[in-house]
Amino acid sequence: MRAITVSSSNLNQWALDFVGNKERILEAVRKARKDGSALLVTPEMSICGYNCLDAFLEQDTTLHSWEVLKDLIDHEDCQDILLDLGMPIMHRSCLYNCRVLVWNRVILYIRPKMSLANDGLFREMRYFTPWQKRGEWEDHLLPAPLREMTGQRSVKFGDCVVEANDTVIGTEMCEELFTPDSPSMHLGLDGVEIICNSSASHWQLRKLSRRLELIQESSKKGGSVYLYANQQGCDGEGREYFDGCALIALNGEIVAQASQFSLNDVEVISATVDLDEIWNARFPPARRMQASKEPPYPRIQLDVSLTASEALPTRELSPIKQAIILRPEEEIGLAAGCWCWDYLRRSSQAGAFLPLSGGIDSCATAVIFFSATRLVYTAVQSENQQVIKDMRRICGEPEGSTWLPSGPKELCNRIFHTCYMGTQNSSKETRARAKQLANDIGSYHIDLNMDTIVKGFTMLFSTLFGGRTLRYKTDGGTNQEGLALQNIQSRSRMVISYLLASTLTIVRSRPGGGNLLVMGSANVDECLRGYLTKYDCSSADINPIGGISKKDLSRFLRFAKSEYKLEVLESFLTATPTAELEPISKDYVQSDEQDMGCTYDELGVFGRLRKIEKLGPFSMWQKLCVQWKHLSPREVYQRTRFLWHNFGINRHKQEILTPSLHAETYSPDSNRYDLLPFLRPSLTWAYNRIEKAVSEIEQR
Repeated sequence: MRAITVSSSNLNQWALDFVGNKERILEAVRKARKDGSALLVTPEMSICGYNCLDAFLEQDTTLHSWEVLKDLIDHEDCQDILLDLGMPIMHRSCLYNCRVLVWNRVILYIRPKMSLANDGLFREMRYFTPWQKRGEWEDHLLPAPLREMTGQRSVKFGDCVVEANDTVIGTEMCEELFTPDSPSMHLGLDGVEIICNSSASHWQLRKLSRRLELIQESSKKGGSVYLYANQQGCDGEGREYFDGCALIALNGEIVAQASQFSLNDVEVISATVDLDEIWNARFPPARRMQASKEPPYPRIQLDVSLTASEALPTRELSPIKQAIILRPEEEIGLAAGCWCWDYLRRSSQAGAFLPLSGGIDSCATAVIFFSATRLVYTAVQSENQQVIKDMRRICGEPEGSTWLPSGPKELCNRIFHTCYMGTQNSSKETRARAKQLANDIGSYHIDLNMDTIVKGFTMLFSTLFGGRTLRYKTDGGTNQEGLALQNIQSRSRMVISYLLASTLTIVRSRPGGGNLLVMGSANVDECLRGYLTKYDCSSADINPIGGISKKDLSRFLRFAKSEYKLEVLESFLTATPTAELEPISKDYVQSDEQDMGCTYDELGVFGRLRKIEKLGPFSMWQKLCVQWKHLSPREVYQRTRFLWHNFGINRHKQEILTPSLHAETYSPDSNRYDLLPFLRPSLTWAYNRIEKAVSEIEQR
C-alpha cells in the first residue's frame, strides 16, 4: 500500500493584493500541513491574482510576484510540503502564465501554460504566450534574490514532471483540461500518478456539471489522482465570479469536494488515497500498448518519499463521495449573493441602494442581496473572523465593537436600502408589493412620489417651445413624445438613486457615513433587446441580474419563496411585468412583452442562437423554421428580422451596461465579452437572402 495525503484549495485571491494573497496562501499551507498533506495545489495565478488584466504588462507585477514567491519559499510553514504556486514569469522576452513547484527552499521546475483561455471573458493571449514545446524544457535564470536564497542559478522551464522516490507528479492548467488533446492523458500514459490542475474557472449557470464530467473522465480514463484547485470570489475584473469547488478524484471517483459558493477566503480539502489503486486502473492491455510508445516527459528528481512510511497508513483512506451539483435556482441565490458581498466589502462602501419597483427584476435583485445577508449571518454564526471584521466595517461599527446581528433582517436593515419611486403612472399594487417585500427582508425602505420632478422637466420643455406640451401616445401623442415622457421618469430615477446613495448614511446618522453601492436590475433578455433607457435606473454601480434570464429569475423566486420563507414573492410571480411609465386606464395597462414586441422566451432562444451557436440572420431563420413549427416560414422571418433589427439599433446601450455578474453565455455585454460592432448597418443582404428563400417555399 502506498498511502498519501494530498490537498487542494479554494482561495479568494484579489488582483494585485500581494499582501493579502500571500497571507491566504500561507493559511492554506497551514491547513494542509495540519491535515498531514504531502502536496498542496493552489489556484491559477495564486500569487498575484488572476484578473490583473493589463497590469500583467507592467514589470512590477512580475517583480512583486517573485518577491512574494521568495517569502513563501523561505517561510517556516512552507517546508516539508510540495507546493504548487502560480505567477507570471518572463522567459526569453515572452511572458508566460506559470506554475512553480517548490520543496524545502528549492524550486523544482517552472511549468508554463500550454493552452490559453482566449474566448468569452478571457483574453490571456493579450498578455501571455503559450508554451508550444510539448515534453521539452529550457534553462531559466532565476532573479538574484532567488539565486541567493535557493542556491540555484537556474531551473528547468517547460513541460516536465516531478519524480519522487515513490510517485510521479505532473501539472495541467485550467483551459488545458477543456482541450481535445489534454495533457493529463499523455501524463498518465507516461506514468504520472498525481495530476495537479490549477484553475481560475468562472461560474456560469449549469457549468459545474461539465467541469466535473471532464475531471472525472480524465481521472478515470488515464487512472490518476486528480487535484483541482480554483479561484474563488470576484477577483479584480468584477463581472465574473469564481466559484471554487476544489476537487480531488481518484480513478474517476470523487473523494473530496470543497464548497462551490462560500464566504471563506481560504478553504482546503484533503484526501488520503492509496496510489496502488492507480496500478489496477492502468492494467488493461490496450492502455499499456499506448503507454509503451508515449514519449517520456523530462523528469525532475526529488529524493524524497511522499507516501506513508508505515506498512499501514495512520489515517483511513478517504471514502468515495457523491458529487454535489446545485440546481440553477440555488446557484443564483448563492453565486449572486457571494458576488454582492465580495464586491461590497472590496469596494469599501457602506452598503447598497436599490430602486425597488414592485416588479420581478428589482424584486429578484433585492432577494439576492437578502441571500447575501443570510450567507453573512451564517458565516458570523460559524465565527468566521474575516466576515465579522468586514461586516462591522461596512456597518460603520467603531474599532473594538463586539456587535453582532441577531439575524439576516437586522443586518439587511443596517446595510441595504430600497426605494419605491412612484409617479402618477404607478399602481397601488406595485407600491404595496415593494413595501411588503422590504418589510419581509428588513431593508431600510423609502416610499416617494417624483411627479414634481417629472413636471419640472415637462414645464421646461413647454417654456422652451412656446407652450407646446408632450403627450403620451395613449393621449394622442406620437410614439417619440411617449418615449420622451417615459425616459424623463426613468432617468430621473437614476439621479434620485445616486442622491440617496450618497446621503442616506448621513440621514440615518450612521457613524463614519459613507456612500452606498447603487444596484441596477435589468435582466439579460432585456439587455439583449435593448428594452431599457440609456442612463436610467438600470445604470448603476453593479447589476447582480444582468446576466440572468427572466425565466431563471422566476425560477429563483419560486425557490426563494419557500427556502427564504418570503410568501410575498407569489404576488410578484403572478403579476404582469410592466414598466409603469405610461398612464393606466381601465382599457390599458403597459406590458413589458407588448412594449418589446416579443416574449421573454423568444429573446432567450434568440440569445442562445446568436451568441452560443453563432448564427447570423439567415442561419437563424433556417433553424427557427424547424423549431417554431407553429409559425410559417414568413412569420419566422418576420420574428427573426424584428429581433435582429432591435438588437442592432440598441447595440449602443450594450456598450455602457452596468457591470453585471456573468451568468449566461449569451450575455450581450460589450465589455470584453460580446465584441460586436458598435455602429451596425442594416443587414440587407441577409434579409434579401431569406426573402428569396421564403418566396421559393411559398411558391412550392
